[in-house]
Amino acid sequence: MREPPISSPSPTPSQAGLALAAACSAGFLWGTGALVVNVLIGTYGFTPANISFWRFAVGAAVLLAVFGAGIRWAVLRTVLARLLAAGSAMAGYVLCWFLGIERIGAAVPTLIALCLPPVLVTVVALIRGRERLDARLVAILSAALIGTVLIVSRHDAESGGASAHDLIIGISYAVGSALLYAGFSLVSGRISSELGAGRAAACLTVVAALVMGLSTLVRPLHWPTGVPPQAWFLYLGVVTAALALLAFSWGAARLSPTALTVATLVEPLTAVTLAALLLGEQLGAEQWLGGALLLLSLWWLGRRVAVPAQPS
Repeated sequence: MREPPISSPSPTPSQAGLALAAACSAGFLWGTGALVVNVLIGTYGFTPANISFWRFAVGAAVLLAVFGAGIRWAVLRTVLARLLAAGSAMAGYVLCWFLGIERIGAAVPTLIALCLPPVLVTVVALIRGRERLDARLVAILSAALIGTVLIVSRHDAESGGASAHDLIIGISYAVGSALLYAGFSLVSGRISSELGAGRAAACLTVVAALVMGLSTLVRPLHWPTGVPPQAWFLYLGVVTAALALLAFSWGAARLSPTALTVATLVEPLTAVTLAALLLGEQLGAEQWLGGALLLLSLWWLGRRVAVPAQPS
């Protein structure tokens, strides 16, 4: 049985700490993108599929310009199947998440898409012997997931007015998004280890852009004409696709999938904090508590990854 992605040799405590910081940085950058996407949809009327395609396309162009010369077909061919699967999963989990939001609002799909992957990858890692089950792991997962629920949940749940049919479909999309993200997290680390973080990020983003480009079969994709939306599209591509995926890939090659998925839970904390600072939204007591729990879980996680796993 193929083992989940790990780096070889095992990272030192300082490398593990930097890898955790890189994964948290990816989550932070994705969190800034959430506000931009809301602006592009609410103010300019762009569809999620259009935004996602150009985000990946711009990110792929940037990453290829920087790392494309180092990509060798002889090496790429050895990971091609996993690369195609991971890139497709990356595009798929974003699309399924958006489709779930369209059906039943943001709260429930976001909770499912964020909270289910750490549980799934931890179960897989435990089965394959790449994680050790102990009280600290349970505490980290519990604090991170409860904190995320408190951060994302709203008193005015948007799914309250959805029909039973839409609720079922919306939740199905959200579960699909979670499954795809968990699968992506489980294979992306090994791809990054074999290709290098930069080349892996470039190839994954190219595949994701091609997959998202299939949406042209349903409706045309277009680049914005105004300067403000063009700037936002470029920000999404350069910062939340190219830079964030580069940080994610570097961390993925050095962290367990559990640590990777927990670290990226920084995303919703970033989004609600920026909404409070920039848009004047009020944070409730439950969100402050959720943020504290999430930060506590990341501190515990940092202490855990700094201690090399002992062979059983």
